[in-house]
Amino acid sequence: MTIKSVARLLGVGWDLIKDIQKRNLHRRFAKPSLKGLKVIAIDEISIGKGQQYLTIVMDLVSGRVVFVGEGKGADALDPFWRQLRRSKARIKAVAIDMSQAYISAVTSHLPDAHIVFDHFHLIKLYNDKLTAYRRQLYHEVQDDQARTVIKGTRWLLLKRRENLDPARNEEDRLNKALDLNAPLAACYYMLDDLRQVWKQSDKAAAKNHLIDWIYDAGSSGIRMLRDMAHTVAKHFYGILAYYDYPISTGPLEGTNNKIKTMKRQAYGFRDKEFFKLKILGIHLTKYALTG
Repeated sequence: MTIKSVARLLGVGWDLIKDIQKRNLHRRFAKPSLKGLKVIAIDEISIGKGQQYLTIVMDLVSGRVVFVGEGKGADALDPFWRQLRRSKARIKAVAIDMSQAYISAVTSHLPDAHIVFDHFHLIKLYNDKLTAYRRQLYHEVQDDQARTVIKGTRWLLLKRRENLDPARNEEDRLNKALDLNAPLAACYYMLDDLRQVWKQSDKAAAKNHLIDWIYDAGSSGIRMLRDMAHTVAKHFYGILAYYDYPISTGPLEGTNNKIKTMKRQAYGFRDKEFFKLKILGIHLTKYALTG
């Protein structure tokens, strides 16, 4: 039940019920144990207008949120590093996106931990660049028919081949656009080739595949692919670290969606401390998320 529903049932003010729940959450989750922590994920979540963020740290073994920091970037993690030192936990691997702030923070505070760059973020970055490149081609092409074909491929380019809808003739429309523009076709096929990095039999095979991909993209003569090759090369070892520690920020992304749902159903939280406690206990939520 919602706080409001419980208050109505008992004939008391909603703030009384909220304070009871807050005290209970504080007793159970205010000081999460970091002892034995080994693999974690770090990401931020937008919680409102005006660049309001929280930085979330998750234990990837238990699925618990073990830290909620205000803001984003390296500074938001400072209290977590202090808590981690006191716990004497030995972190073996950290899943993060390719944010330089996170890379610097983890390298500085956990020099022996393996950094694993989240492959979903890397593919998303490629998708964003591919979308921008398609838009650029649309404005450069002079032929009206070709422009119409390219315009209709915005979402098709980001779909896997097996997910194309035959009822909508999506594969034929995509092939027509790729036949019209060789650079666009190259970018499209290189995306699928990049996805294969995480499907290799072992780390050595993945390393060879990634080296070949960087060479092919860098020598393609297409600026978008050259830029992407530079990014992949810069994060080379963190991408391959997936084969040592097959982790990602995926579970944390799922929790972030639960947090957004909880916030939306509660119509927001005026008490930020209460909101943080709700997040720290969200892994035990078994019923409909309520505020």
